[in-house]
Amino acid sequence: MERGTLELGAEMDVVSKECVLFDDVQSAGRWEMRRAPWWRGERGEWWVIGQGVLLLAMALAPAAWPCSTAPRVIWQTLGGSLILAGLGVAGRGAVELGPNLTPLPEPRPRGFLVRTGLYAHTRHPIYGGLIIAGVGWALWKGSGLHLVLAVALALYMNAKARCEEGRLLARFPEYEDYRRRTKRLIPGVF
Repeated sequence: MERGTLELGAEMDVVSKECVLFDDVQSAGRWEMRRAPWWRGERGEWWVIGQGVLLLAMALAPAAWPCSTAPRVIWQTLGGSLILAGLGVAGRGAVELGPNLTPLPEPRPRGFLVRTGLYAHTRHPIYGGLIIAGVGWALWKGSGLHLVLAVALALYMNAKARCEEGRLLARFPEYEDYRRRTKRLIPGVF
């Protein structure tokens, strides 16, 4: 971990040249923790905004470019099953993270590495669950536009996971071994 110095002489911990974890500033004889403004995106705030925009687009986009001539009930049944499975995986992943849960790719300052439960099989079950639910939503809607958005969501979540893994590796040296043993998003697949 590199160390840097602010203009006022306060120290800050840096994971990489563009990622500031936090800065300690002495104020009135006591130390305080101050975070950089969210719009600077130093903890990954822009990743969360992009994720929200994609999920909102999927929810609000009209059905367009019908992608099948098969009976709609088949696609709705399959899509509904994937939505429930994906949301179940994402929800369980969130519960298993406990106090480590954050929408940001930056690990919590007092967080710890979770490698049990779903995390014994996949490094990012919440992201994987959102991707599965997104594909399910596209099938439910029977819309080629939603399928394109689901692919965009999968690519985006994969990129966010890669960013998060860089930060986790800098924070937890044992993450490298964990990363070699488990899939990124979907157990046994990817």
